[in-house]
Amino acid sequence: MTSPVCTLDLARMRRARIDKLRTAMTAAGIDTLVLCNQANVSYATGARVPASDHVRASWWRAVAVIERTDPSPHLFTEFPEGSPSDLPNDHLHPAIEVEAADGAAELLALLPGGQLAVDDAPFPLWSALRDRDVIDGNAALAPAKLTKTIDELECIRQAQAINERAIRSAQALAQPGAIATDLSGAFLRAIAELGATSNTVDPVFQVMPRSVADGPFSVTGEPVFPLPTRPRELARGDVMWIDTGINLNGYSSDFGATWIVGGEPDEHARLQFAEWRSTVDRVLEATKPGATGADLVRVAAERTGRRPWLSYFYLAHGIGTDSAEMPLIGTDRGNAFDASIVLQPGMVLVFEPVIWDDGRCGHRSEEIVAITEDGYLWLSNRAELNGIGT
Repeated sequence: MTSPVCTLDLARMRRARIDKLRTAMTAAGIDTLVLCNQANVSYATGARVPASDHVRASWWRAVAVIERTDPSPHLFTEFPEGSPSDLPNDHLHPAIEVEAADGAAELLALLPGGQLAVDDAPFPLWSALRDRDVIDGNAALAPAKLTKTIDELECIRQAQAINERAIRSAQALAQPGAIATDLSGAFLRAIAELGATSNTVDPVFQVMPRSVADGPFSVTGEPVFPLPTRPRELARGDVMWIDTGINLNGYSSDFGATWIVGGEPDEHARLQFAEWRSTVDRVLEATKPGATGADLVRVAAERTGRRPWLSYFYLAHGIGTDSAEMPLIGTDRGNAFDASIVLQPGMVLVFEPVIWDDGRCGHRSEEIVAITEDGYLWLSNRAELNGIGT
């Protein structure tokens, strides 16, 4: 089913999100929820802060405090101009530097009694909270964020549309002799012109190794690709993996594709794409409310008897205010974890199996759907920009 277009109402979306959070807090027995992770702060408040390097991001960290009995969150921020207009004035406060002991103590003094939950506190805040009974904030965040409202789905759809339009600017440059980083530059310029809120993934236009043994590897010995773009000259026949993500109104998009530089894909590349397409189609036939993650993994593997993706990838992940969030399906957590994930309307899945033939490289693309009452609907434009065919 093609994704419907709704009239986006950001104020309605914020109200629905805080209602979901408060409902989840009640179910988890949480009286006060403290949020330091910026995606979670944005989810709870609608606040925006300027993009910055990781050092400034730490000191410019916004903090949100949600009390179960209060219909509005409290926001502590260095950038009040980034707060939504419907946040009450008495709930908007100057920033608190929870990265420092004094700031952590200041926040602690403001918190009411009762059961406290925290999502991702820096060490000084954890130290300040050592005498409080604190539980994991994901007890409320996970169920609240797992399903999306119509406005959240529309944000993801619009973000993905910008991402896909911008990728055309980069695709036109993917020719022999071009410098790969020029593709990143063209993409980033295009998303700014198209109205993206920010860029969230360092654009990946990576020429892939033919074999896993060619690396690169992490310090734990795991392959670490795809990687951000390097300034290398493209050559005819290079297999490029693409991975880009932008943000719109606090919501992420995710575009993945495989391109062949400077010519038509050979027969092997076409067979890899056909296997990828067949895998996704089989999984989509099983994608409906009530199906489990284990059901999707089983269907994906039924043709060959093995999971059609590399061990450090997965079959599907969710997307929302984070570029990858629950549900996570086909991970190394195993079958019992996959079986615990039951699809329900409002969930969003990004399918990205990897068809890999060591020594011949592989194919990786991504498609996004949302679960509906009787199946799924598209939030991305299926396979249009794969570079290998549809």
